[in-house]
Amino acid sequence: MAINEEQVKHVAKLAKLSFSDDELTGFTDQLGKIIDMVEQLGEVDTEGVPFTSNVLEIINVMREDVADEGWSRDELMKNVPESEDGFIKVPAIIDNGEAGA
Repeated sequence: MAINEEQVKHVAKLAKLSFSDDELTGFTDQLGKIIDMVEQLGEVDTEGVPFTSNVLEIINVMREDVADEGWSRDELMKNVPESEDGFIKVPAIIDNGEAGA
């Protein structure tokens, strides 16, 4: 799958990044190579290969997940600088599905 500079520009805009023309060309080439390698991995025959979730034989040493009574919403909302209809109000960072400038 080929990737073009317009696609890299689009992803950069969504990530709020900016690149020079030389960087854009370099990243386009690098991302194209990465995509090609991932596609090549899809061609590998893994039939009969058992799933490996972890290469080390480790047991879960975490504590038991126990539900606790939480804080009241009213008490928590006292710490919020601005709220609306019972929700925390934050500045918009996305407009019309695109990242802001």
